[in-house]
Amino acid sequence: MTISSTKHIENAVFQHRIPAGEHYIGPVRAGQTIRLVDVEGNEAADTLFFNLADPAERYSCMDTVREQAQVYLTTGSTLRSNLNNPMLTITADTVGRHDTLGGACASESNTVRYDLEKRHMHSCRDNWMLAIANHPEYGIDKRDIAHNINFFMNVPVTADGALYFDDGLSAPGKYVEMQAEMDVVVLISNCPQLNNPCSGFNPTPLDILVWD
Repeated sequence: MTISSTKHIENAVFQHRIPAGEHYIGPVRAGQTIRLVDVEGNEAADTLFFNLADPAERYSCMDTVREQAQVYLTTGSTLRSNLNNPMLTITADTVGRHDTLGGACASESNTVRYDLEKRHMHSCRDNWMLAIANHPEYGIDKRDIAHNINFFMNVPVTADGALYFDDGLSAPGKYVEMQAEMDVVVLISNCPQLNNPCSGFNPTPLDILVWD
């Protein structure tokens, strides 16, 4: 369900642009609101959330999908942890649907899906590994990297249960906004994928804003 935000950019306490194909990691405190903006449209934000106090508690696709009985995320969806605790709630969304099932690109999946020569192309998993290596203060290990959300990404489910990557539903300036229900770490790969439509075959920037 598409609902616009009532928040004003000039009141944000934090703003950051993630360049095309790059990553971001940082905290969001309980009660704060985070907005992810698809700056130029048709980008994908491969996103993970962790409990700031204990990263062993992290976003769970299975718990989130089960509790809301819906495979897509939009306004009103609550993102739940592997302990089935609420982590964030989507409070505004101008896209209307975000993917929970498509996963993230990695050297292995690039090889299987596309070609052996694609193995060494930059991937979302590479981005996450760089982020946690450069920020050990969050205590996140590669074993903590599990299933993710693909904000702005369009992965339809066919009648026979198959998935496929399709052109994005987003457009320049579209956004999704969430209120944190606990102190979390957000880890984002601004998807560098060049081999399918999730980034329009041309990765572009994402913006992050946070309000108290």
